[in-house]
Amino acid sequence: MSPAGSGRARLTVRGVIRRYGGIEAVAGVDLTAPPGRITALIGPNGAGKSTLFDCLAGTVRPDAGRVLLGGRDVTRLPAYARVRLGLARTFQQIAVFPTLSVADNVRIGAERRHRRRPDARAVDTATARALALFGLQDLAAEPAGEQPTGVLRLLELARALAGDPQVLLLDEPAAGLDTAQTARLVAALRGLADRGTALLLVEHDPDLVGELADTVYAMAGGRVVACGPAAGVLADARVARAWGGAAPGAGVGAP
Repeated sequence: MSPAGSGRARLTVRGVIRRYGGIEAVAGVDLTAPPGRITALIGPNGAGKSTLFDCLAGTVRPDAGRVLLGGRDVTRLPAYARVRLGLARTFQQIAVFPTLSVADNVRIGAERRHRRRPDARAVDTATARALALFGLQDLAAEPAGEQPTGVLRLLELARALAGDPQVLLLDEPAAGLDTAQTARLVAALRGLADRGTALLLVEHDPDLVGELADTVYAMAGGRVVACGPAAGVLADARVARAWGGAAPGAGVGAP
């Protein structure tokens, strides 16, 4: 994939440390998620991936190190300020507003982008585009709380994308998706990268990582133990020992 749009933002992490008591959950991580690329973060449970994501999104402040968004130091900025600067996030545990319609959930994401200058037409257009991207337009008027897990996962993605983020953090985006939904996800994420979005995803499925990622960072014990092209990292013996993952198969959905 080649970056599109030289003005898009790069996410840069330098020496980030986060301690809980005497334990370093994140122990000096360096990472770069460039525009127009899909970067994956893998590792076993407890490796520090979610804590690192919290530091990047602004819900947790690191004890040391820096987080840069488009060259701007955002280490001490709260989550809402990073959203306004173009960073969006999805969560491992699905977070939607169950009493609102599918469309209204997505509209919330679009309104975040236009908060300073509300533009109803622009919000409606962004909402419709995000719904169509994930095939949710026929469910637009339905209550979100009545939808199955796979639809809710796509809904959360649509809401994040409606705000046209420059950097998108995805925490296990394929969890709960069936084969058709996963294929739609893959196509959508590739399209976003082609348009210059920087994507960083946490994922446990080696086939999906091998299918999507340009660069993979493998974490264990709070540290990055391997980094590079997906095929090489997934075949690394250190990664296999830490992650328990096998080499990727023929692709997403392979038997």
